[in-house]
Amino acid sequence: MSDDATLSNEGVGCHAGADEWRRAAEAAGNSDVLQRLATDYPTGPHDQPQTMCPAFGSLRVGLRMRRTASVLCGSACCVYGLSFTSHFYGARRSVGYVPFDSETLVTGKLFEDVREAVQQLSDPSKYDAVVVMNLCVPTASGVPLRLLPKSQNGVRIIGIDVPGFGVPTHAEAKDVLASAMLRYARGEAEQGPVQAPRGGRSEQPTVTLLGEMFPADPVGIGAMLAPLGLSTGPVVPTREWRELYAALDCAAVAAIHPYYTASIREFQKAGRAVVGSAPVGYDGTAAWLDAIGAACNVAGDKISAAKNAFLPAIKGAMSKAPIDGTITVSGYEGSELLVARLLIESGARVPYVGTATPRTPWSDADREWLESKGVVIQFRATLEQDKAAVDAVKPDLAIGTTPVVQHAKEQSIPALYFTNLISARPLMGPAGAGSLAQVVNAALGNQARFDRMTAFFAGVGEGDTAGVWDQQPTPRPSQGKKPTSRSGSAKPQRKGPTAGG
Repeated sequence: MSDDATLSNEGVGCHAGADEWRRAAEAAGNSDVLQRLATDYPTGPHDQPQTMCPAFGSLRVGLRMRRTASVLCGSACCVYGLSFTSHFYGARRSVGYVPFDSETLVTGKLFEDVREAVQQLSDPSKYDAVVVMNLCVPTASGVPLRLLPKSQNGVRIIGIDVPGFGVPTHAEAKDVLASAMLRYARGEAEQGPVQAPRGGRSEQPTVTLLGEMFPADPVGIGAMLAPLGLSTGPVVPTREWRELYAALDCAAVAAIHPYYTASIREFQKAGRAVVGSAPVGYDGTAAWLDAIGAACNVAGDKISAAKNAFLPAIKGAMSKAPIDGTITVSGYEGSELLVARLLIESGARVPYVGTATPRTPWSDADREWLESKGVVIQFRATLEQDKAAVDAVKPDLAIGTTPVVQHAKEQSIPALYFTNLISARPLMGPAGAGSLAQVVNAALGNQARFDRMTAFFAGVGEGDTAGVWDQQPTPRPSQGKKPTSRSGSAKPQRKGPTAGG
């Protein structure tokens, strides 16, 4: 780091605004990093949506991969929070951390400490790769992970910057690491033979699936690809380094989640065709099979055979479990448009879809289909926009993030948390249609239960009943008639703002 860069960061604390962080990062020589992030992950006309620390996405990808060490470089409080969240979501391995203070940050010793940590971790008997992730402070201070060795003792070294002021959502941070690994693996494959997948190389051309999904979905997609003479390749982000080679060695890439912009760029550099959308619902599956068939030069009769085998089954599954209700959909997974399509084909009315991810060319097919049905789509949706949609529509069911679900339930509107209750079930093919209808119809049937609960708890937690009383309520002295509470007793006096009970 230059002296000017370090001096420019002495006054930037952890709670500085995003603009201050960006200025500091540019002064520290990281303008190219910020420009690349801004290009791949644009924030849109309004500021970035509310989300957990984006670095969690990259960390989760690293922790899910076999023989991969994940190391964080950032403020201790951030590392604590990310480690806690990772283990809350089931991580079964340690999170590495390179601590620092003002002196090591300003003098540049922090980078030397990171390099030493990488050297100590680079044990080929344990790891295929070591991933180092810069959080906000090191990125803004210009800690140059690009200067780390590309490998150490035969272990690959990958350094990435995933600052909260440069990556809008943790969903897109998954792409930051996945694309960095694909870029490294592509370079290895171009230089010579690479390691084969555990199960050996597929005898049929494969379709790589881009974006995390319910484990049953790749199996269902594989069944739909079989009549085309194709099979499913790995799901990216992968669970093992050698799967990256197999992912690149494909006939086409299915961008199930369309916001993996940087990963798509790596596949395109490898000469692979990319197809958007996914096989959801009747229309979606028919269009997707056509697109995959065209990308892989499959004969028309085989495409027709695949349609004849699966489209009637999908229509049958939807007809057996129709959905009758008005539903708003919002989330940050990247599959919100796919869920809305399936809901509409199942009979639901979906006037609004909000997604924290950006609009990309690979979401256009879903966007155009939904807009033709009168759906309002908000990319880079904020919490305020999602809540406003619930207030305006007053749906029979709200699907969204935790605060959206809370907001809906406060109004006696049944609600489902997108990540745990919608993403945690299949969406593709006949299985997806039946599974989604099951959970949605169960939630729609809870309206009477919500009405009873609302009536029972009416007034609790509001007005005089809000907060925690630290003393026996007593009448408040006043002239004339004393104000009374809802129960008819004298209105008590609360002492200062307190936490809700």
